[in-house]
Amino acid sequence: MKDLKGKTAFISGGAEGIGFYVARVLGRQGMKVMLGDIDAKMLEQAVQTLKGEGLNVEGVYMDVALKTDWEVAAEKTIQTFGKVHLLIGNAGVAVTGAQKYIQESDWRWIIDVNLMSIVFGTQVFFPLLKAHGEGGHILNVASIAGIHGVSYSGPYCATKAAVVSLSECYRREFEKDGIEVSVLCPGFVKSRVYDSMRNRQARYGGPIHHEDLVKVKPSREMNKKIVVEGIDTDIAANRVLEGLLNNEFYIFTHPHYRDLHEGRAREMTEAFIRADASPALATVPRSGIVLR
Repeated sequence: MKDLKGKTAFISGGAEGIGFYVARVLGRQGMKVMLGDIDAKMLEQAVQTLKGEGLNVEGVYMDVALKTDWEVAAEKTIQTFGKVHLLIGNAGVAVTGAQKYIQESDWRWIIDVNLMSIVFGTQVFFPLLKAHGEGGHILNVASIAGIHGVSYSGPYCATKAAVVSLSECYRREFEKDGIEVSVLCPGFVKSRVYDSMRNRQARYGGPIHHEDLVKVKPSREMNKKIVVEGIDTDIAANRVLEGLLNNEFYIFTHPHYRDLHEGRAREMTEAFIRADASPALATVPRSGIVLR
């Protein structure tokens, strides 16, 4: 998207963190912005703060794990601004700990919020992005943890890897419709993702606050430390703006993770070399259909 002025963006999880700061950056570019969030109090505060800065911003309460809430959010966006050009699937939560202690309800929660919200958001907003014929963009927020797995973060890594892969699928699928796709894979950025269970819906077990988890297991304080000592959120937001204006697909915020990526790529290359030399695969063709 080269020209943002006068266009409309919808941002899920927009009341704070990356979503809020991206809203501010886009608003300063002249975009109209609708924020969606499950925290009604923070949402109202975010909208009033950005309006106080002279930005054209509104908000809608929503539970991103419910498709019906996405439909309501889309309807309000169109009623308020007429069109929508940019969808940012930013809402995300984290579940950490040894796999043997992670409950099925935690898995259901993180899959529904981190992954199904991307699915629902795209299903609902894609027709609206396409309808006006002016082109559009979908930006999904994943994580560097979606590129390389991290111990004790299985559910988070699994869902963020799924978001990366799904974005790759969407990129090729939507190209013919004039809809660009990007995936943001940040490292640690200042936010409250460490305390995301504070907004966990009742059907998944209800809210739990970070401070209460720390009382049970003091080592969990590290979850907060590594996040609040991350890069400033406005830096990440400005990086998002760069990525959108340049139509970048993979948008990274921490260049030093390149070594980690290249190490993984080498391991994969070596694995293909071993497969090519494998006696067990001697009769397998070395050419054929490659789906892209």
